Amino acid sequence: MKMITRFVLAIALLLAPAAAMAQEQGARLAPLLQELSSRDDLKPLKTVIVAEDGRVIAEQGYRGHAVTESTNIKSASKSIISALVGIAIGKGLLDGPDQKIAPILKADLPANHDPRLDEITIGNLLSMQAGLGRMSGPNYGRWVSSRNWVRFALAQPFVDEPGGQMLYSTASTHLLSAILTKVGGKSTLALARDWLGPVDGFRIGAWERDPQGIYLGGNQMAMSPRSLLAFGELYRNGGRTVEGAQVVPADWIVQSWQHRTNSRFSGDDYGYGWFTRQIGGEQVHFAWGYGGQMLYIVPSLNLTVVMTSEESGPSARNGYRDSLHDLLGEIIGAVRAA
Repeated sequence: MKMITRFVLAIALLLAPAAAMAQEQGARLAPLLQELSSRDDLKPLKTVIVAEDGRVIAEQGYRGHAVTESTNIKSASKSIISALVGIAIGKGLLDGPDQKIAPILKADLPANHDPRLDEITIGNLLSMQAGLGRMSGPNYGRWVSSRNWVRFALAQPFVDEPGGQMLYSTASTHLLSAILTKVGGKSTLALARDWLGPVDGFRIGAWERDPQGIYLGGNQMAMSPRSLLAFGELYRNGGRTVEGAQVVPADWIVQSWQHRTNSRFSGDDYGYGWFTRQIGGEQVHFAWGYGGQMLYIVPSLNLTVVMTSEESGPSARNGYRDSLHDLLGEIIGAVRAA
């Protein structure tokens, strides 16, 4: 009994400095987060959560919103699709990023299709380098109004070669959802619940499906900010849960964050479903959804930050996304100063 008591005391002494530092950092962040509701540049902001080393050190909801409420994370869900692809590769259901997609989706290929369709790989879809015409932005409505989203996406004309420039398209990640459904033998939602189920706090709520019942890869996914934080912590921790279970292969996280191409809109690096840029003097990997649904991971500071926003307007063209990046820079500065 004495030995157990001493062990518990030793652990407590080891954790005490970390807990004290987290408390100090939280005290520094509290005034910053509280004043955000009065800033004109951040009016759409709904919630902010800041976690360091897996511990929430500050969180705030604005204008009646809470960190536990469901929100549409929009294109931030593309990073979750990427995780599911990595898990499928780890399980041997997919060969890897260089695997060609045409044999998997052969039933939906157009008759006498462009031979370049045979060259598109899993990796091309993940990095938005399929070469097919974009089904985001002005083309999104036309695409989701079609009778078969997979066939419609595969029938688009090529505007670049596979592996060429980045052509941001939700159709690319939807093709990945269709592929996961085929190789996994279950819906993408069922796979997500099975494979990411060990992650404490992770939960997907409502999620839109196409006319064939395939869950929309890369958009219209409901999660709470807390759940998005749990997913971010999984990546920050090398794909492991708090208990140490390896859920996403560690090498997949490295591959996902590796530079593959660049956004022609922002210039940011893009990997497999993740953007990367320098913010506050640190390298930051982030998922970004329409309206300002953000999941930031700052590996050098063991920092994970979630920001959710109203979904009613864009965040890039009006400068709001840049305001969120600036806010992250302020949070980084406050954490460093503690």
